[in-house]
Amino acid sequence: MSEGRPLPAILCLTDACDRPESELFIGLAKAGFDVGVMCNPKGRNYQRLMDAGLVVGTLALQGRFDKAGTAAIKQQLAQKQYDVIHAYNPRALACGLRASKGLPVSIVAYRGVIGNISFLNPESWITFLHPRVSRIVCVADAIKDYLASIRLLGLRIPSHKLQRIYKGHDLSWYTDQPADLREVGVPAGAFVVCCTGRDVPRKGFDVLVNAVDLLPADVEVHLLLVGDVINNQTLQAQVAQTKRPERIHFAGYRQDAPAVAAASDVFVLPSTEREGLPRAVIEAMAYGTTPLVTAVGGMPELVEDGVSGLVVPPPETPRHWLMP
Repeated sequence: MSEGRPLPAILCLTDACDRPESELFIGLAKAGFDVGVMCNPKGRNYQRLMDAGLVVGTLALQGRFDKAGTAAIKQQLAQKQYDVIHAYNPRALACGLRASKGLPVSIVAYRGVIGNISFLNPESWITFLHPRVSRIVCVADAIKDYLASIRLLGLRIPSHKLQRIYKGHDLSWYTDQPADLREVGVPAGAFVVCCTGRDVPRKGFDVLVNAVDLLPADVEVHLLLVGDVINNQTLQAQVAQTKRPERIHFAGYRQDAPAVAAASDVFVLPSTEREGLPRAVIEAMAYGTTPLVTAVGGMPELVEDGVSGLVVPPPETPRHWLMP
């Protein structure tokens, strides 16, 4: 900004924003930016944003064509002139673009994962490929490179629109005591490999379970799976058929997932494709738990192979995992 020119007014559209997003909004406000946030009141950090005086409206979008949400954004834009709309998910981006039609406001998008954007996909044109999108903030270089690689005939995303900005994490946020893993059946003193993630095939849970089954009988490793994967009946059946099912534990969804990782010896994320900059890996590293990740998405940007952890090729067979 030139000297004497006021800092821009920014309307941030998000959902149940995480801690880094919330601290970014608060930090921008402290730096003098005029920041307003529309977000989901059910979010864990909602009250923190309220206490900072940043919430200008609630937003709980059900889809990219949410009429009520679009109307709420439009109403906020009518009440105050903003210079920038920063949309933190595709639903907010699509609704923000429609609500701001005809207004002199710059649109900034956020992208945290690889995939699902194409010049042949109509939904991409109402979000990230929309001509009024001025910038796309990518959470990792891998995502920036992916977006730059999208081509169709002469169409591409101009390089000046793509900007990589890592999400900031402060180590002072991570002060919880390690969880007591005996609560989920892990013996005291056991060597624990923890894996946290959503129950989607690309996370590689099945590969990791197979890998544990390949370990020699005298290698007493316990695998702890955290998250909604506990509801995956196929994986549950796979675990039951392993040689030592008593060494594989399902913790279910936990509010204290970082403390579970802190109580583990190794944190593994065996994703086969399409990662961004996984928060679970960052949280585990913040507690000093050694990460073992695949060279997928932005994970190699988090973990320096052989220095801060191990980075291996994406799994094709279970022998890639936990074997000498």
